[in-house]
Amino acid sequence: MKKILILTAVFSFFGCAGMQQLVDQLPQTNGIGKVDISGGLKEALNNGISKQVTKLTATDGFYRNEAVKILLPEELRKVDAGLRSVGLSSLADEGLKVLNRAAEDAVKEATTIFVDAIRNMSFNDARGILMGNESSATTYLQNSTSTALYGKFNPVIKNSFTKVGADKVWTNIISKYNSIPLVAKVNPDLTDYVTNRALNGVFKMVAVEEKNIRTDLSSRTSVLLQRVFALQDKKL
Repeated sequence: MKKILILTAVFSFFGCAGMQQLVDQLPQTNGIGKVDISGGLKEALNNGISKQVTKLTATDGFYRNEAVKILLPEELRKVDAGLRSVGLSSLADEGLKVLNRAAEDAVKEATTIFVDAIRNMSFNDARGILMGNESSATTYLQNSTSTALYGKFNPVIKNSFTKVGADKVWTNIISKYNSIPLVAKVNPDLTDYVTNRALNGVFKMVAVEEKNIRTDLSSRTSVLLQRVFALQDKKL
């Protein structure tokens, strides 16, 4: 399951050869140059992190956000239904909540990895993002950080299960479910599952801010963002 987030998205340039040539020939210092484009895209990504990803680290940042809320994996949905059928709905609810609590805890570890990826963005990266589709910046972060984030999130989530009590809750849940007569026994890898779902949630929130900046002029909150993304607007 660790490879679930291997990404296959490819930057698309929409066949805008004339616009692409214009970007290639931009001067270094005058007008909207290479430094401006790189800086603008880095600012856009930083905005995505500061405005959207940080929301996930708050209590209920995942659990109360329907766009990223971590639901049970397929093999545990029968566990949820089984518990509710025998009057243990509150235990089932608690089990779902602690999975989301662990994800909220882990996302706090993402910032430094994102900062490094953004700092290392080349002009070619920035050019491809600017002239790409509405999620190209998010795709860049996914391609640049998914492996490192998984390695960072996984042990944090494992530790968070203890911190937020998820290990005890789920040991109790699995034990009670497996004791129900005639049910097939389960023993899922919840650490891996929550790690991947947390990653999905992080990138989904980055994509929200990227789309805002690309399509909503009021979201371009600096002169640099306005200048750089005006260039993108010309190809639309």
